[in-house]
Amino acid sequence: MAGGRVVKGLHFESLRDAGDPVELAKKYSDEGADELVFLDITASDEGRGTLRELVRDVASVIDIPFTVGGGIGSISDAREILRNGADKVAINTAAVKDPSILTGLMEIFGKQCVVVAIDGKRVPGTDGRNIFGTDAKYWFEVFIYGGKKGTGTDAIWWAGEAARLGAGEVLLTSIDYDGTKNGYDIELTGAVAGSVPVPVVASGGCGGPEHMVDMFKNTDADAALAASIFHYDSHGIRWTKEHLRGTGIPVRL
Repeated sequence: MAGGRVVKGLHFESLRDAGDPVELAKKYSDEGADELVFLDITASDEGRGTLRELVRDVASVIDIPFTVGGGIGSISDAREILRNGADKVAINTAAVKDPSILTGLMEIFGKQCVVVAIDGKRVPGTDGRNIFGTDAKYWFEVFIYGGKKGTGTDAIWWAGEAARLGAGEVLLTSIDYDGTKNGYDIELTGAVAGSVPVPVVASGGCGGPEHMVDMFKNTDADAALAASIFHYDSHGIRWTKEHLRGTGIPVRL
């Protein structure tokens, strides 16, 4: 989401319009999506809250779980989003700046409501906490403010820390793979999903159901998020799920 519209970009840049959020939400719910994830990608960078009225409008036309993120910087922000119809809140920038917010959210709303959104990107060099070792040529850095600012924090380490502090789920997006349609970031997804005790949703790079199959068979991720293939009608949700089931991936039809 940006400017009240659904958008899709490449590596978090070059955004192009994909449609009306309420219309698309209803369409995906009717077609059998398991969950809708609504991320207001410019809210934190613009210093404003998520568009709460839009959240309420979307919630009114769907009957599936609904996760909302972007611009949630406090307990009161989260409460307002949940009151307007969201089932879960995804938090990235505010959690990196003040990790204790994850514990606060968990204690008030329950772990099942708290999603830590992590935007990871390869950067040259190494990091002392990097599971790839000190001789690695790159590591995965956490970026905030819609992918605009690096933090110096290792994404794999941060995923485990966020889960320890109270996050009940990790929404992991690879900035390197975002919008490429070349498949998910198996290396990053596998590293995070294999090291945290909570569900991991893989995001970034899906160009078709074959990429979901590859991701599920080669990582321990629990769910696959996709945008472009559905926004621009290259694939239907029902057909995608049937393809997954046909390859042995258990999905709800």
